[in-house]
Amino acid sequence: MTRQELLARLQALLKETGTGLLATVDAEGRPRMRWMTPALLAGRTGALFALTSPRFAKAGQISGHPQVEWMFQSPSLREVITLRGRVNLVDNPSIRSEVLEAVGPRLRAFWKLNQDERDLLVLETVLEEGSCYTPLSGEKVTVHLD
Repeated sequence: MTRQELLARLQALLKETGTGLLATVDAEGRPRMRWMTPALLAGRTGALFALTSPRFAKAGQISGHPQVEWMFQSPSLREVITLRGRVNLVDNPSIRSEVLEAVGPRLRAFWKLNQDERDLLVLETVLEEGSCYTPLSGEKVTVHLD
């Protein structure tokens, strides 16, 4: 599997489900997971983007430990994709606008916790490695993305 094929499968999963799990590490070294609504942006290959508030715990966790892992699965569990990379916390209005356009309609739960649209940071995960696992066949393929 090539890098482009893995990212195409990820794009299809994001279109189907709209969500994924983000795993970070807290200050005590414990893993923390949460559902997120990420997107791949056209013209910005090699990165996965999501939004958060600087007030949320994950922003501090990422500042201390920028290595993260994402997991995406199809509703039928026919395919599971994991991605590893390093997150940059980006406070750039142009990129924030692009990410909001891509994921904004799917952020109902987020807006209940963060009502100020100006209080946003972009999580830019620079992708280093990804795996695609097909449970029914037992096949797992790992691709270096950097």
